[in-house]
Amino acid sequence: MLTTTDRRPWLVTCRPGTGLRLIGFPYAGGGPSLFRTWPGELLQDIELCAVHLPGREARMKEPPMGNLRQVVAELVEAIEPFCDRPVALFGHSIGGLLAFECARELRRRFGISPVHLFVSGCPAPQIRDQDRLCDLPDEEFLERMRRFNGTPRDILDHTEMMELMLPTLRADFALRDTYVYEDEPPLNCPISAFGGMADEAVGTEQLERWKVHTAEGFQLWLFQGDHFFIRTAQPVVVETVTFILQPHRHVRR
Repeated sequence: MLTTTDRRPWLVTCRPGTGLRLIGFPYAGGGPSLFRTWPGELLQDIELCAVHLPGREARMKEPPMGNLRQVVAELVEAIEPFCDRPVALFGHSIGGLLAFECARELRRRFGISPVHLFVSGCPAPQIRDQDRLCDLPDEEFLERMRRFNGTPRDILDHTEMMELMLPTLRADFALRDTYVYEDEPPLNCPISAFGGMADEAVGTEQLERWKVHTAEGFQLWLFQGDHFFIRTAQPVVVETVTFILQPHRHVRR
């Protein structure tokens, strides 16, 4: 049984700011550390927060969750108090799917709309992915992780480390593998889809199909790199996010 002190918040502030809040949703197995490395000088006065799911980093003691609807329900409760300022959502890979569903749940429950949704390295949600990874045997699952090129090889080859991380990685992929898309009206915020030019997992066509989910404008941006261009092209990605959010940075609710 976890005590109250064992439990950690679902949302952490990585970089304080006086303007708009940008909430980052990491990829499978990732945590707030992904966003703590974003260059502050490029973000200017944007406050950067990050989603912190159970089963990783400071929440390692907590069991991971593999049901997307349950995760989204917890997340929107944590995000709603942060919406006293304009909020933008940025999610990479599975984080993009979480960010999208959080935007829809914020609208349903609180009538809140983000000023912008960024979906990065993430296929449009109506595209059914038949490639289930969460149920693969350990060796096959780890081999697929190697092909994604997102987890450092020294961690993948570290037996004790992977024994700790495997339940979290499986749960994160279960968020995607068990997801069932449901039709709803388009969001009342623009959507920017980011992709890697050499990404073999998510192609341009899969990113372009995000356009049906916004009534306020869609843009597709491509960056040098594979599926994890968010790391290798980080300064350009952050600079692009800041540029897109420029009209909203000083707006107050």
